[in-house]
Parts: sequence; C-alpha cells; structure tokens
Amino acid sequence: MTRMHAPSRTPDPEDDLTDLAKLTRLLLAHAPYDGTFDLRLPGVHVSKASRTDKEMHHAVMQPALCMVAQGAKRVILGKEIYEYDASRMLVYSVDVPITAQVTQGSLDAPYLGLRLDLDPARIADLTAKVYPLGLPKREDGHAICVDQVDDHVINAVVRLMGLASQPGEADLLAPLVMDEILIRLLKSSLGLRLAMIGQEESRIQQVSKAVSWVRSHFDQPLDVERLATLVHMSPSSFHQHFKAITSMSPLQYQKALRLQEARRLMLLTMLDAGTASRRVGYQSPSQFAREYGRYFGDAPTRDIARLREQGGVPGPVAVD
Repeated sequence: MTRMHAPSRTPDPEDDLTDLAKLTRLLLAHAPYDGTFDLRLPGVHVSKASRTDKEMHHAVMQPALCMVAQGAKRVILGKEIYEYDASRMLVYSVDVPITAQVTQGSLDAPYLGLRLDLDPARIADLTAKVYPLGLPKREDGHAICVDQVDDHVINAVVRLMGLASQPGEADLLAPLVMDEILIRLLKSSLGLRLAMIGQEESRIQQVSKAVSWVRSHFDQPLDVERLATLVHMSPSSFHQHFKAITSMSPLQYQKALRLQEARRLMLLTMLDAGTASRRVGYQSPSQFAREYGRYFGDAPTRDIARLREQGGVPGPVAVD
C-alpha cells in the first residue's frame, strides 16, 4: 500500500517572532509616516511618532483600549499621571479631556500605538456571558486605568490587525476577534473595571451620561443640580462621584472642553480670541485669556501663532 504524505509546509519567518514583534510589524505597515490612521476595521486606529513630544497634546478621549507596540506615552487627567508602554495597556472608561505626550520614540524605533474603541452595549452583552451570576461588587474607580498587558489580548489583537489587509475576511471575522478581545479583557485583572462601562446602574455609566450632556452643551451655563437630577443623584453625591471618576469637578471638566474647542476654532477657522471665547460660552474675554494661559501655558494669540508656525492642528479626539 502506498502511503500518502501531506505536503511539507514552507517555514514562515513570522513563526519565530513574538506576538509583540508581529504587532510592531503590522502597525508599521498601516502607519507609513508619522500621524494617526483610521483603518478599514471599524473602531481601530493606529498612530506613529518618530520623536518624543516636547509639548503636551490636548484632546478628548472616548472609551477605548490603548496599547503600545513600541515606545511609551504619558497621559494626564486632572492631577493624575498615567504612563504606559509595550508592557502595559490603558483603558478609558468615560469621555475625558486629557493631555498626552509621547515619551519614547525615535526614527530607528518610532512610537507605535493602537486604539480600539469600546462599545458599551457590546461590553454589556459579553459581560452577561462572562459573569452569568452577576458582577462582584466593587468600586467603579477612575476614568483611566493602566494594567499589565495580557498575552492573550496581544495575540488576539495581532490576529485582528492581520485582518486589516484582508477586507473580504475582515467583514466576517473582525467582529468575532473583537469579541474575543473584549472577553479576554473581561476575564483579565481589568475585567471588572471594563464591565462597568456597560452597566447602566454603575456610577461610571451615570457619570458618563452627565459627561455626554456637558459635551453637548459645554457653551451653556453649567447647572450641577440639573445634571444630578438627570443621573438620579443628589448634588453632593453627584459632585463627589464625578470628581472621583474624572479627576476633576464638573466645572473644571466644562472649562477644559471650552478651552480645547476655543483653541481648535482659532487655529482652524481663523477666529480671533474674543469671538472664539464667546462661541464657547465665555462672557469675559479677560477671564478667557487668564484661564487659557493657565491651561495651555501661553496667551491665546501667542499660542495660536506658535501652533500655526509648527503646523499643529489639534483635533477633537486624540489617538494612542
């Protein structure tokens, strides 16, 4: 009897690479130059920086998982400082105005970051499967948390990124791999924190509803009692939980949104400082100038002139 042998498989050099090395190659393939790139995979974004940032970048982040394949980054929210690199992943659970800075990146080894947007509804569905008996009781924690990278998560992210150049398969498989990533996260040490994003009754979700209102009405006077009523809290309890989660008071949060939007308007639409300040809700130009200088480190006119000279264009959302 003649034995049939399966054809031998040609060794693939990629087989010898670690998942982190594979992720680095994949991110480089989708980020040919410095900047941020939205992939054809929904909610997947890649960024590259070939030098460290001399200045902090201001932006508003939405719920997301952020990972680094190479380099390092620092994020500041209120007075809290978070640093992460290839060994640590970061999760945003609420929309927050942050400042960020690439702290490690060069021409030879550029900073390479990945952001996966998080869908609260999908997290809620998967949480019910991962925790069929219900979630253990715990504090909601801060809007940002950093933890060690989970090897299973990296492996799934590598497979997700591999689908980015295969549109036919991506439509079918990417949602499944994204679910796997969420399940892996829910089963990791970040699991309970992540699960809170999808729980309607959690403090994080209550604060998130208030945050959405402030973001939609940031140019209007802030009524804390109205916000507290909106999320079914007393004013004192609302203020306490809002600050505990976002690391700033509701008024400080609104101020950060106003100043970031005013800066964007001045840079992109050529508005003068007085017009931009009124557009975002300031009644006093002098108050706007003082608060702008404290927040960005320089007077509006000088700051915008410097940004234009550098070619900087602040966007509404930063990408890691």
